[in-house]
Amino acid sequence: MLDLTRLRVLLAVARHGSVTAAAEALHYAQPSVSHHLARLEAETGARLVQRVGRGVRLTPAGLLLAERAEEILGRLDAAEAELTSLTGLTAGRVRLAAFPSALGSFVPLAAARFAAAHPGVALSLVEAEPPAALRLLKAGEVDLAVIFSFEEPAAEEGVRLTPLFDEPLHLVTAPEETRDLAGLAEERWIAGCERCRTSLVRRCAAAGFVPQIAFTTDDYVAVQALVAAGLGVTILPDLALRAHRAAGVRTVPLPGGGRHISAALYGTPPDPPGPSALLDALQAAHTP
Repeated sequence: MLDLTRLRVLLAVARHGSVTAAAEALHYAQPSVSHHLARLEAETGARLVQRVGRGVRLTPAGLLLAERAEEILGRLDAAEAELTSLTGLTAGRVRLAAFPSALGSFVPLAAARFAAAHPGVALSLVEAEPPAALRLLKAGEVDLAVIFSFEEPAAEEGVRLTPLFDEPLHLVTAPEETRDLAGLAEERWIAGCERCRTSLVRRCAAAGFVPQIAFTTDDYVAVQALVAAGLGVTILPDLALRAHRAAGVRTVPLPGGGRHISAALYGTPPDPPGPSALLDALQAAHTP
């Protein structure tokens, strides 16, 4: 059986890039870190690190084990917090990751309802796009994640999705522009995150053209300012417009599918009481 302390040492080396830096982060002596790495290599029968200049680099085997260690140790820390909450030793904590327009619209209402109903539970929020949010969830660094997908969400090992709602998309232009997507083929376009950009390109292709993308930003406030200034047109999801609506832009709902908004939990049910209660608050917070 792998030793958890040695896994923590390997993870620290992976994060900090050297034995010295890992020792400082763990408050260990440098020889102790080297000893734990040597013992871990002996236990696994695999070369896990190799020297590169004054630092070290993980081998493919080391990278694989460090990735698994991050998930294992994260889940262990989460389990300890959940057990502490259930035994009544502390009030517990709940950590939520969500993408920006969710944090700018319905998530604060859900968080406020949760905090009012459970004042003794520490609630924290972190901004993260769906891929990063799911990594945090799997690593045990958050207990719940609000994510979106333009297609039906694909199943990921250990992740359980609860649909929250479907979100429409809007064509966003200056007031004098055409209301038709196909009529904007010659306009400059503003794109967002990688997933949003892919969706935009796909919709434009269905309308018969390839968009000329002149600006790229994830900031939906900046996107609308660019549109209002006459520098381009774009497609934005409904939550972005609910979070912020700039003067000087016109929005037109686009036909067809939009984004699927879901809450993600990790592991098998039953869920701990904190994340379960927050999920209930998220489901109640959105008014279509």
